[in-house]
Amino acid sequence: MGRFYPFSPKQLQLLSWWHSERSTACCEAVICDGAVRSGKSLCMFLSFFGWAFQSFDGADFALCGKTIASLRRNVVSPLMGHLGELGFVWQEKLSRNYVDVSFQGRSNRFYLFGGKDESSAALIQGMTLAGVLFDEVALMPRSFVEQALARCSVEGSKFWFNCNPEHPYHWFYQEWILKCREKHALYLHFTMEDNPSLSPAMRERYRSLYSGAFYERFVLGRWVAASGLVYPMFQPDRHVKPAPEDCEEYYISCDYGTVNPASFGLWGRRGTVWHRMREYYYDSRIRGAQRTDEEHYAQLEQLAGGLPIRAVLVDPSAASFQECIRRHGRFPVKGAKNDVLDGIRRVADALNQGEILFDPSCQDTLREFQLYRWNPNTGQDAPIKEHDHAMDDIRYFVMEVLNREDTGFAALSLPRATRFSPMRKGGI
Repeated sequence: MGRFYPFSPKQLQLLSWWHSERSTACCEAVICDGAVRSGKSLCMFLSFFGWAFQSFDGADFALCGKTIASLRRNVVSPLMGHLGELGFVWQEKLSRNYVDVSFQGRSNRFYLFGGKDESSAALIQGMTLAGVLFDEVALMPRSFVEQALARCSVEGSKFWFNCNPEHPYHWFYQEWILKCREKHALYLHFTMEDNPSLSPAMRERYRSLYSGAFYERFVLGRWVAASGLVYPMFQPDRHVKPAPEDCEEYYISCDYGTVNPASFGLWGRRGTVWHRMREYYYDSRIRGAQRTDEEHYAQLEQLAGGLPIRAVLVDPSAASFQECIRRHGRFPVKGAKNDVLDGIRRVADALNQGEILFDPSCQDTLREFQLYRWNPNTGQDAPIKEHDHAMDDIRYFVMEVLNREDTGFAALSLPRATRFSPMRKGGI
């Protein structure tokens, strides 16, 4: 299970805040926010299960993530191993999305829910819960969270929230963190220094992954508004390199437009790095004439040349252009993922890690990197809808080809125990 580390004071507080010996036991909720890799998530889940089995027998609970798949992969699978070391016995029902857990003669059921959009609220209606835990609550719609909270009608039920910061106008920050006393919630802010298992070298590695607003949020743990350039980490001397002539696989990404500009990028992988080898960019306002689907397709053929293209990734709203590509029968075509904020985060990550580079010939891409900015007037994270066409097709490519979700947790190692105690020292 890995090395044994003492818990930090902040982690011990999270593990035991609900215990009758603590002055915080009267709180109805706990909120943990702060930096990535700060040890808050795993401690929260261990604490949640310890509280559930000290307080209830035969009760139902909810574990909520952005999606059930990510919740099962990032939380349930690693957590069950740690609980097994502590003497818990569990059985997961994959088809029905719940886990039955037993410990020292008590059994409780934990349902898994994904809160990815507004429609998710309907999934949890009608349940009666003794408690609910939200992993990355800031990524969930308010309607889903509030519906889940309304299901907690069992006497003694409590709410558990964790997240990394977003913008300061976010509904969760406004309604729960700023009003934590009014909500009778314990608020704990974590930094990477609160995770004893994270070495100085690893802390520095995570600091190097982010810049701009993402650095302030994910490293410093601040709820700050995004401002200025969307990609301040883009540096021509680092990211602009001549593309290799031969690559191991190829994709094309497309942001389609008729009145608005159309931007297509040819990508080739050499080793672990993807190169934007060349591009097609057509602005009908500047050129004075619009192009048809067939004319844009002819440029797509020219961009591909004779290369074996694995897929063409197209703006999901461009149904007619997707059909045009299919009709010609040369390229596999796929509607791209269009989650703007997730895509921007992943592109920023790829830039920081040097996963994507740009040939000097991609002049419209280089121009847009210098002009693509956050909108300061929306009260939420949103880029200005200008100079964003190459930025969009790059985002489509990264989300489809490079989007590998982080699946790790800080390592936990505990000696096998026959009795769980939140007051016990030892940690992650």
